[in-house]
Amino acid sequence: MERTEKLSDRIMEHLRDPFVRTAVTIKSKVIAESGNFLRGKGFVELLPTIISPVTDPLNHEVHNAKFRYYDQEYKLMQSMIFHKQLACTAFDRIFIISPNVRLETSEKATSGKHLFEFTQIDLEMRDSSREDVMEVMEELVVSVITAVKRDCDQALDYLGSDPAVPSRPFPKVKYLDAYDQYGKDFETILSKSFTGPFWLIDIPIWEREFYDRLSDDGKTLVDMDLILPLGFGEVLSGGEREWEYRRIVKRMEFKGNDPKELSWYMEIAEDGGLVPTAGCGFGVERLTRYICSLDHVAKTRLFPKVPGQSCI
Repeated sequence: MERTEKLSDRIMEHLRDPFVRTAVTIKSKVIAESGNFLRGKGFVELLPTIISPVTDPLNHEVHNAKFRYYDQEYKLMQSMIFHKQLACTAFDRIFIISPNVRLETSEKATSGKHLFEFTQIDLEMRDSSREDVMEVMEELVVSVITAVKRDCDQALDYLGSDPAVPSRPFPKVKYLDAYDQYGKDFETILSKSFTGPFWLIDIPIWEREFYDRLSDDGKTLVDMDLILPLGFGEVLSGGEREWEYRRIVKRMEFKGNDPKELSWYMEIAEDGGLVPTAGCGFGVERLTRYICSLDHVAKTRLFPKVPGQSCI
């Protein structure tokens, strides 16, 4: 009973926090402006997929979230990567305001940027390049920050935040160059040293999943992360996708993925059903945290799910 009362006290304290209410209001503007921007660029909005037999395998440790329903095992969606690829056989450009569940390990509770239930805006573009996606996202970030500063100025003043509207094009940094210069903590070092968003590109093959397209050098991928400045870190990942069956098989062999776990996806690929696409997903809470100058993404949600903590 004591634990429940403490949890209830924490819940109500969070709900009554004016910083939280203000940040949630700004997050609503971030979502609305992002959606309007993408619709204006010809993107069709799809509803999110919540459960599926397959989801993003990810490249880091998380606890599994799955259940059986009749004779089928389903997983809670960690990201809609495979569904996005398939959606681009029907539409040229799609986006989804997508809730994701990633049961992160408890040590990430204090990172300031992790929740185990969060929202990302996913987009995918048929017959497009990484550079096409980067151009769209640069325009979106500029549009969102401009709109928030224009329409939520009093809220930003209350939070003591004055985010700069970044200049385009955003700088590009090659992953291996940064690693050679700064070591394994290069992303944190660069994020703290930059005053505007920048792209981290050409990420090594071992750092990403099998669906990211391998570049001609056989070592790096045609992908990117968007890194926020002032220490706020990564907010977006994406790139071009593998779509040819033989290349997918080779990438799965390298990563140790079991094709049987993605049998229907592999069947579609083998039958030539996939098409060339590029896309990304960006964290709504992380972008809002940056705009609001908050110490933790938990303050951008009324009912945050912090790794390792009891939540409702």
